[in-house]
Amino acid sequence: MPWTLQSHTASDGYRWQYRHYAASGAARADVICLHGIQSHAGWYELSCEALAQAGYDVCFLDRRGSGTNSEARGDVSGFRRLLDDIAEFLRPRRPEKRIVLLAISWGGKLAAALQRRHPGLFDAMALLCPGFCPAVGLSLRERLSVFAARLVTPGRLFDIPLSDAELFTATPKALEFIRRDPLALRKATARLLVESVRLDSYLRWFPPRITGPVLLMLAGRDRIIDNALTRALVKRITTGKLEVVEYPNAHHTLEFEPDREFIADMITWLARVI
Repeated sequence: MPWTLQSHTASDGYRWQYRHYAASGAARADVICLHGIQSHAGWYELSCEALAQAGYDVCFLDRRGSGTNSEARGDVSGFRRLLDDIAEFLRPRRPEKRIVLLAISWGGKLAAALQRRHPGLFDAMALLCPGFCPAVGLSLRERLSVFAARLVTPGRLFDIPLSDAELFTATPKALEFIRRDPLALRKATARLLVESVRLDSYLRWFPPRITGPVLLMLAGRDRIIDNALTRALVKRITTGKLEVVEYPNAHHTLEFEPDREFIADMITWLARVI
């Protein structure tokens, strides 16, 4: 399916880009996708194409400072700014369309926090290996360095602790793609890394109540997130119908699995709840 690169100008003047996959025929709903800390829209072409062919209008947002957005790369003024970006994109669509948030890895934190800061902007949520409970992270020494830099040089860059491509997948072709990907975000500013911690606290102390249907997809061989803790957290914040699917032999990035059975499962779920 062809896609177009479009842009959205935020209320603070930042112009960020996203991919639009037009639905085949009349759109059943809008699917708005959020990527992880390192990835971008270009990692998820096959699932977006399949969703569009199934009749969903798909917009995959590249987070400001990530993917195709080169301005202030790896940086953000605050996690609330990221939530406002999503809300400003969704709000004009809301009166006329049904909206599904599809959030992957670190993007899952943004999707859940959006419901707290800007409630009522979507009808259902699909969480693919969401990054609420990471199993990898910075060492204590690195964390202290980040927090010190945040006070003095907030724009200083640090390595994102996901440099090993094998954390994402075991598929050789996908491993080569990740290692060579020029748009992958491999470094983040001290400010962004601290904002990620603040976002965790926001979700912990002000947990959202997600009332619509939620699909949680997990990878049995995930080395990036803790599946047991993730299940428990999603159950606590979901008051609507929750469905959980786990793929025992899959790795963190389901898009890179050889069979990609999650795509058909997601489309089946969408047809049931939307």
